[in-house]
Amino acid sequence: MKPALCLLVASLMMNTAVAATPTPPDVAKRAHTVKAPFGAERQDEYYWLRDDKRENPEMLAYLKAENAYTDALMAPLKPLQETLYGEIVGRIKQDDASVPYRERDYWYYTRYETGKDYPIHARRKGDMQAPEQVLLDLNVMAEGKGYFGVDDMEVSQDNRLLAWAEDDVGRRQYTIRFKDLETGKLLPDVITGVSANVVWADDNRTVFYVENDPETLLTVRVKKHVLGTPVSADTLVYEEEDDSFYMGIGRTRDDRFITIGVDSTVASELRYTSAANPGDFTVLAPRERDVEYDADHFDGRWVIRTNADGAKNFKLVTAPDDATSRKQWKDWVAHDPQVLVEGFELFNGYTAIAERADALERIRLLFADGHSEFVKADEPAYSMGLSVNAEPDTEWLRYSYTSLTTPATTYELNVKTGERRQLKQQPVIGYDPSLYQTERVWVTARDGAKVPVSLVYKKGFKKDGSAALYQYAYGSYGMSMDPGFNQSVVSLLDRGMVYAIAHIRGGEEMGRNWYEDGKLLHKQNTFNDFVDVTRALVAQGYAAKDRVAASGGSAGGLLMGAVANQAPQDYRVMVAQVPFVDVVTTMLDASIPLTTNEYDEWGNPEQKQYYDYMLSYSPYDNVRAQAYPSLFVGTGLWDSQVQYWEPAKWVARLRDVNTGNLPIVFRTNMEAGHGGKSGRFQRYKEQAESFAFVLSQLGVAN
Repeated sequence: MKPALCLLVASLMMNTAVAATPTPPDVAKRAHTVKAPFGAERQDEYYWLRDDKRENPEMLAYLKAENAYTDALMAPLKPLQETLYGEIVGRIKQDDASVPYRERDYWYYTRYETGKDYPIHARRKGDMQAPEQVLLDLNVMAEGKGYFGVDDMEVSQDNRLLAWAEDDVGRRQYTIRFKDLETGKLLPDVITGVSANVVWADDNRTVFYVENDPETLLTVRVKKHVLGTPVSADTLVYEEEDDSFYMGIGRTRDDRFITIGVDSTVASELRYTSAANPGDFTVLAPRERDVEYDADHFDGRWVIRTNADGAKNFKLVTAPDDATSRKQWKDWVAHDPQVLVEGFELFNGYTAIAERADALERIRLLFADGHSEFVKADEPAYSMGLSVNAEPDTEWLRYSYTSLTTPATTYELNVKTGERRQLKQQPVIGYDPSLYQTERVWVTARDGAKVPVSLVYKKGFKKDGSAALYQYAYGSYGMSMDPGFNQSVVSLLDRGMVYAIAHIRGGEEMGRNWYEDGKLLHKQNTFNDFVDVTRALVAQGYAAKDRVAASGGSAGGLLMGAVANQAPQDYRVMVAQVPFVDVVTTMLDASIPLTTNEYDEWGNPEQKQYYDYMLSYSPYDNVRAQAYPSLFVGTGLWDSQVQYWEPAKWVARLRDVNTGNLPIVFRTNMEAGHGGKSGRFQRYKEQAESFAFVLSQLGVAN
């Protein structure tokens, strides 16, 4: 590697004396050829940094050296980082609680205690004045652990037993445990190597769970466990042989059926059996490529959301109890090419349909007599969705509402009278929404597509081309990045910055076509949209050309890597968290967790057409001699979605060829996975660090 980059510490400091410039780590190069089945070859000199067991001393030493370098380089910014952390945490009401919801005569909720990192899950019987029963106190469970999370909890139908899935590594390989809620004692049954998904049968002794492949972490088998029997004797219920499918289990709305759902990027299949007397699972409709569906059962029929028969934006159909094929499906809510149907919830007398139109979410209420109404929104750019509606026999619909200026709010709406009640708004200490303004603008991309952009800034902001801009996007998997409140961003707005979410192609903000125009052989549109939004916002005076920050994580980190290669001159600094930057090598290796599920998102590089296209934008493969923006790169050693070695290799190669003098820092969380450290305060420490780096690079006053 080349010698220490010429880092100007002054650019990292605000009113701080210049200290000795730290030297970035060097790491050995070792020849390695990556081959494709059709004969293509690439050289990967840092391939050796991969260690599936996370034990290689030389590799670990390099990651620690990068952390030490980041510590040294960021040392002058420690006061700013601490200030930001104090601001962010200071807005949190520490003894907060969720909105309770009722299920089978119990009110369930989650609460936090002052100064504690983890939630307490609890319930009360009958009403909220009854004595509290603590189900799980994660603060106690997490003691002595660097990471801890509970990602699924299910109470048995008789309300006596609790099953939950926990992870103490961050790799999303879970352990299921059980608790007798009447005695408070843990049961001896322990099931390891599973996904965070467990379902009770009606006998309150039988549970279904999904077993993971230990190497790829793919969900491969559904098994049945009877409490008190050896886990080794658990019954195999279903095994998925196609490794391009994910798998999950659940119960239907009316509790009549237990379901097994399998989904790939382009196909779905659902099986069902009686919850009262589980037996063989019946296929609701056999899988077909390019036919996706999900289903629920209520009021004597199946209701199915599907893109079958050309319904690209999805429609709703119904089917009888004993349905086994698409021939039995009957159209109910017709397909609308301008409206994406994202989901639904079934109630007595009406159905709530989650839709998306004109890049905004909405909820449509469809009544038994056929008429429909929309739940009203209060702002031009917002996010709205169905909340927890555990019981179907109610006239009160719960939904969530938020915007870039409005903290997350839970409402309940009486669907008969129209009365709306606010149940809770996220308390944000010291925050006054009247001081901030949000707007929605549209940017014309280079190919003519109209890209929506959500903006927020403090009132009094002037579009004179002098401000600093923080632009965020994701743009993959059809995941829409809706304009919701982010209390951390207030620290940027209070310093005069503009915050923007670019709703670029690859997401689903504008419907299914928007997603399909940003994947496979159209992926370049995602990157072009992001850059075109930046240039338009600068041209319209929202920001100075040399004061733009870009941010993205995971597949959004791929976005950052591609844009850094293709348009480095448009950005002063970038934040790439857990970035998917070694696209071709990863997608060529089916042993890497989740790879095979991704072929219909990125393409299968064993086919030359996709290999060549992916190679054209893969960030690691396109690093070249040019001046790069400042980069803050983060990863977790135990990440199972984007392996740590991808950003590690990317940073090492960037250090080799970067002709600029701006700093590149690489932070590895040695005790975390894809989502960072557990605990509600830990993630804000990480966010404060990256924010401090960005503010210093943009010359934003402390």
